[in-house]
Amino acid sequence: MPLARIDLVEGKSAEYRRTVGEVVYEAIVSALGAPQDDRFQIITEHPAADLIVDPTYLGIQRTPDCIVIQLTMNAGRTVEQKKAFYKQIADGLHERLGQRREDVFINLVEVVKENWSFGNGEAQYA
Repeated sequence: MPLARIDLVEGKSAEYRRTVGEVVYEAIVSALGAPQDDRFQIITEHPAADLIVDPTYLGIQRTPDCIVIQLTMNAGRTVEQKKAFYKQIADGLHERLGQRREDVFINLVEVVKENWSFGNGEAQYA
């Protein structure tokens, strides 16, 4: 039940945004084990001045073209699954869009299953 928020600098084409969404979705399914069709994404473009990403934090050289991906998901994935997820996204964006791996920032937010409602005003426990 992941919810992906993808933030990038404005000016990207619809095809570029669609590809970013596909790469993230594919990694959610294959690396994190989410079911097919479990695709909920919000892709937002920002003026360069409003997407603030430190260019050298932890010794990683980032450009203003950094993509920020935040995924809210049920708790319980292993560290190995999370590492595979990070790698699959960075590699996929690099291979399909030429995105620098250093310019892929990912944050996972884990929640309990009852923190989801997919409609009808009811909590989901799937």
